[in-house]
Amino acid sequence: MIDVPGLTISAPSSGSGKTTFTLGLLRVFKNKGLKVQPYKNGPDYIDPTFHEFASGRQSYNLDTWGMNEGMVKNNIHIAQSADLIINEGSMGLYDGVSHKGAMGYGSTAEIAKKFGWPIILVIDTSGQAQSAGATAMGFAKYQNIPFGGVILNNVASLRHERLIKIGMKNSGVRVLGSLPRQKEISMPERHLGLVQVNEQEQLEEKIKTFANLVENNTEVLEIYKLARNRSFPIKKNKQSKPPGQRIAVAKDEAFSFIYPHVINEWREQGAEIINFSPLNNESPEKNADFIWFPGGYPELHLKKISNAHNTKKSLKKLSKKVRIHGECGGYMVLGRGLVDQKGKFHEMFGLLGLVTSFEKKKLHLGYRLAKPKYNSINKSKSLRGHEFHYSTILDQPDNELYEVFDANNIKVNETGSFRNKVSGTFFHYLSECK
Repeated sequence: MIDVPGLTISAPSSGSGKTTFTLGLLRVFKNKGLKVQPYKNGPDYIDPTFHEFASGRQSYNLDTWGMNEGMVKNNIHIAQSADLIINEGSMGLYDGVSHKGAMGYGSTAEIAKKFGWPIILVIDTSGQAQSAGATAMGFAKYQNIPFGGVILNNVASLRHERLIKIGMKNSGVRVLGSLPRQKEISMPERHLGLVQVNEQEQLEEKIKTFANLVENNTEVLEIYKLARNRSFPIKKNKQSKPPGQRIAVAKDEAFSFIYPHVINEWREQGAEIINFSPLNNESPEKNADFIWFPGGYPELHLKKISNAHNTKKSLKKLSKKVRIHGECGGYMVLGRGLVDQKGKFHEMFGLLGLVTSFEKKKLHLGYRLAKPKYNSINKSKSLRGHEFHYSTILDQPDNELYEVFDANNIKVNETGSFRNKVSGTFFHYLSECK
């Protein structure tokens, strides 16, 4: 049985401070000798790397729209050796899509209810006082959820804190801590979220600062005592077969958006994962029977990628006999070229005819359901995933790979494409579905 107590960290909206609080809390509990298993609600591949840095344990995604129930429970099984589970929510507590997916609508509240993890709501109190109590009460009573209490963030003064707590008391909401306004400890961001772990300067010092802030301003012991769980039997659910026995994975600063559950599932089913770095002009393992290019930030490294002649030469040779697939940024570099923000064309690996551009940014965001087309090289079941990028397609002359729909079952134009044994999509794969 999995019987590890857990907590959910959420907020009324993005930008309320839940990631800062989560990272601080993870480090506080680690410093106290607890083995804390972190999770991230929804299809996020950046925040989990910060969780790992703060806690010392790899973080996994939980998504009631994008994952089937077996996949979610497989990820929960990873916590069986831990003392505590902490799941950081996405967006606002109840935010999801309007049409039910594999298990639900994708909200943080669904995961909290399913596994019984009490919710700690981080509220940005800037510009309000007693009114914050009404906000907290509304979130606590909107649905039947396991609600633990609130953390007040961006508290300006003792007077401000007293006024907020009056509102919380009148609303019957428990206050678990008050974090003072801290302008100087913000985390740098770019267009897809936080700047990645390996690019952050003095990250250890920042995490220590977050931990001290949490330790000195919240009721850490009471927060720990709130943790609860709904136990369920340990039964590993078999997921999709790996796409090859020896899988070469592009992995460096340009290609880093990898959901750990995907790699782990492949390994557990006997696949060997061999990393290579296109930025270092490395070639994939010559005996690989599948080559995978994850997403990332290729637009920040276009000159290096364009000059990776050894990588390009080996890919061209291997593509005659080995399947190659790219996701989002990985898909773009498999194409003919990429136009940067200034309008300059950069030659890519040329295995597909795809040409994409960052010159005119347009946000493409949302869940994706992909159904293989009749003539597709991918004969698998339908896939669930998530798309998040700012590039536009200038040319896509190859065969369409999927019929792709959003969470409302509306067709989207980014279908993915394939040529011979090479394929790519703009969405990041989460799980298979019926």
